[in-house]
Amino acid sequence: MTEIRTVGVIGAGQMGNGIAHVSALAGYDVVLSDVSETALKAGMETIERNMSRQVAREMITLDQMQAALKRIRPSASVKAHEASDLIIEAATEKREVKEQIFRALCEVVPAHALLATNTSSISITRLASVTDRPDRFIGLHFMNPVPLMKLVEVIRGLNTEQATYDTVIGYTKSIGKTTTNAEDYPAFIVNRILMPMINEAVYTLYEGVGSVASIDTAMKLGANHPMGPLQLADFIGLDTCLSIMQVLHDGLADTKYRPCPLLVKFVEAGWLGKKSGKGFYDYSGDAPVPSR
Repeated sequence: MTEIRTVGVIGAGQMGNGIAHVSALAGYDVVLSDVSETALKAGMETIERNMSRQVAREMITLDQMQAALKRIRPSASVKAHEASDLIIEAATEKREVKEQIFRALCEVVPAHALLATNTSSISITRLASVTDRPDRFIGLHFMNPVPLMKLVEVIRGLNTEQATYDTVIGYTKSIGKTTTNAEDYPAFIVNRILMPMINEAVYTLYEGVGSVASIDTAMKLGANHPMGPLQLADFIGLDTCLSIMQVLHDGLADTKYRPCPLLVKFVEAGWLGKKSGKGFYDYSGDAPVPSR
C-alpha cells in the first residue's frame, strides 16, 4: 500500500481549498495548484480565514492553524506534484478539463502515486481510462463546505484495485471524514437524489407555482431543510448544477432528468449564484434578496 505523506490538490476553488485545509490540519504536507495565480491567492486567503474562524470557535488552536498553513505550498505548475503520494483533482466539473489535467499529471507524478477526482457526477472509469494507472485511480467526492461536512463518497472505477481503495479509506478517516461507497453511475448517490430535487424547484419557479422566497420558505419550514433548494443551488453554483443534470440526462437517457430551461438561461446569462454575485438571489447588497 502507498504511504500518504504529501497530498496534492488541483484547483484552488471552494472544493480544492477545502480539501487542502482539512488535509493540512490532519498533518499532511499539501501541494495546492491552480493555473490561476489569482485563484491560488484567493484560495490561500480562504483557508486562512476559515481556519481563523475555527480558532475563534475553539475547534482548533492557533498553533495548529499556524502549523497547518506552513504545510501548504501553493503552485501554478502541475510539476509541483512530482513528489505527491495522492493527488486529488478538484477542477471545474467538465470532463474534457479533467481529462486534460490527468494526462498532464501522469507525465510528472511518481509511479506509486494514487490519483483521485472530486467529480460530483462524471464516470470514474472514463476519467481513469485517460491515465497510465486506472488501477490506482478512484473517486473521492467531498461535500461542500469541506471543513464542515463530514461525508466523502468513495467511488471505485472498474479497474480500481483494493489496495487503492484501502489506502484512500485510511486517508479519509485520518482527516475526520465518514465515507459511503457509491457505484460508478451518473451523479453517484448524493447528487443523484439532490440535483433532481433542485431542478424540480427551478421548474416550480419556471412554471409560476411559487416565487423564489416562497419555494425556499416552503422547503425550509415544510420539510425541515436547513437551506431552501434555490438558495442551495446558488451556494453550489448554477453551472455545477446544470453540468450534473446534463450528465444525468445524457447518462441515463430519461426525460425526468431534463435540465429546466430557466436553469440553462441563468447559466447562459452568467448568473451562477453566490460566486458570481447573482443567481436566484442577488448578493450585491448587505443581505441576499430574490432576483425574481
